[in-house]
Amino acid sequence: MTNAVRVLIATLAVLAGVVAVPGTASAAVTTVGYDVSYPQCGATLPSARAFAVVGVNGGLSTKANPCLATQLRWAAGGNGSVGTQPKAQLYLNTANPGGLGVATWPKTGSTPYGTCSGGNDQACSWKYGYERAQNSVVSFFTPAARTAGVDTLPSRWTWWLDVETENSWQSGSSAAQARNRATLEGMTAYLLSRGGRVGFYSTNYQWNLIVGSVPSTSNLVGRNSWLAGATSLTQATSNCTRTPLVPGGRVTLTQYVPDALDRNHSCI
Repeated sequence: MTNAVRVLIATLAVLAGVVAVPGTASAAVTTVGYDVSYPQCGATLPSARAFAVVGVNGGLSTKANPCLATQLRWAAGGNGSVGTQPKAQLYLNTANPGGLGVATWPKTGSTPYGTCSGGNDQACSWKYGYERAQNSVVSFFTPAARTAGVDTLPSRWTWWLDVETENSWQSGSSAAQARNRATLEGMTAYLLSRGGRVGFYSTNYQWNLIVGSVPSTSNLVGRNSWLAGATSLTQATSNCTRTPLVPGGRVTLTQYVPDALDRNHSCI
């Protein structure tokens, strides 16, 4: 094989996003990221991944992903990198049930929206979000991270808040959207208090339906967006240019689902 052919093959491999590392046949470097959570418990996960986002919860903010420690260990062992995308990241399930007999709905507490007294208002919505993030970090993430042998400090991680219509949200008015937004603000406030980097996962449609417009005074402003909705890498790449979920933010990650496993493209 001539040097010219070798150079051509190497160039094509780089363009394809997969490069075989000489002497380590099992250590392929790829630009593809993956996100996993409880549905992938027991599944064989890709050995080659540029980065991974692991779900802390088991579908609901009140439940833990039973495979969290195993998946954290897998994510930390990624053998690729792309742009400035952290190798291992996290996401939390979100919701705002507005009470509805939910045992975890707060009864008391001071918030930026005044005092929570157990009602279905912005104050208790904020408090609910704060407490759900706190519980996910303290009760779910920290012990799993310790078991996995990865960093337990929230400040060392990027935390994505998963905002989807399949979870329980209030609806029907701008006031309902304001309460939903307050929940996300409460979650963001807790994660920021622990030094974490916060972003939001959703589609523009779902975000506008659940949250609506975000005022300039909100702590959601300026956070990064992880956009879902694509079924191919081409679509995911194009989604990097879409409008971010919040004012002042930018789209840094896009998801595409060509089969049973979620893949992700870095926009940075």
